[in-house]
Amino acid sequence: MNPEEIVEAYDNGERDLEPLLEKMGWTSWLGVAELGMVLGSGIVEFLSGKLTPAESKVLELLVLRIEGKINIESIESALEVARDPETRDLAIEGRLRMERGLVHFENGNIEGARDDLTWAETRLKSVAKASRDHDISLLNKAAFHLSIDESMMALHVHGEISRSAGHANETIAISRIQAARIHLAYGHIFDAARCAFNAHAHAMISKQKSLAVESGAIFVEIAAEHIVDGAVKFADQIVDAKPLSAGEDAPILQVCPEDVNGVLEWCVENTESGFSGHERPDLRALITLAKRLDRVDLFADLLVSHSEVEDAMLAALCASISEGSEAAIWKSRVTEIMTLKNN
Repeated sequence: MNPEEIVEAYDNGERDLEPLLEKMGWTSWLGVAELGMVLGSGIVEFLSGKLTPAESKVLELLVLRIEGKINIESIESALEVARDPETRDLAIEGRLRMERGLVHFENGNIEGARDDLTWAETRLKSVAKASRDHDISLLNKAAFHLSIDESMMALHVHGEISRSAGHANETIAISRIQAARIHLAYGHIFDAARCAFNAHAHAMISKQKSLAVESGAIFVEIAAEHIVDGAVKFADQIVDAKPLSAGEDAPILQVCPEDVNGVLEWCVENTESGFSGHERPDLRALITLAKRLDRVDLFADLLVSHSEVEDAMLAALCASISEGSEAAIWKSRVTEIMTLKNN
């Protein structure tokens, strides 16, 4: 169960929503109302009476953010409600400090952003650890450090999102895919593969297919150069993985063919359906990986769907792995797409 399903249930006529919230493990309707606001659902009005005064202020701020009108003054007004003895809400205060930190960052006030984002994460960790808002605060804090070239600090924050601490699977997936990129930039190949593999697994659990495809593709790209017949299953290699001690050598990355092919096959089967779309970076990435692994058989349907492809770069990739008359057809399709684009 996730908030999208609750909004969908409401839009389909369901009004007894309490059991759905309980099934999701949430005690507040704020997250559902926020999603409803973004989706333009009538559930927002339906839930208005179920929100506390402080939560209602957060929802008002979302409207301002969507309209591009959020500012420090509007957040300060909401903070007054969260701090008022009659309406005080410690978790919402943490959430609002996070919001203020983001606005400080947008305004170029780096130290103000650092103070608020740190304060917010600390408060939320103490009163609502592993909650939705705590998860978001951790991801925002990591993104902040990365944006100001403090990549090791960002990696440290991602490390605080433990897979055994009750954080949402989607949060773990987002965290690990970002950690994978940081490790890769530092040449930590095993850790990069480990994080990408974990991101793929947790994205699948949370039913976030696009994220699972993206992280799976990163894992395959890293592992493609380290395939070893008879290697231990990668899930078993990383089950007890932990940070290295000073002077300890990093593990050597060795991945069995079954793991690499299994992840690639899942990604191909679960990427966005069809081959149309003027920009299909998902298909471009996957077909490039399939070519490296000599698995272009996974794209047999694509390679005979010339007229459906609208992405010139994808058509060019198809031409590069085709032969004879098929390659000529794909080259002609590239020219046709470019001609249409320039008219």
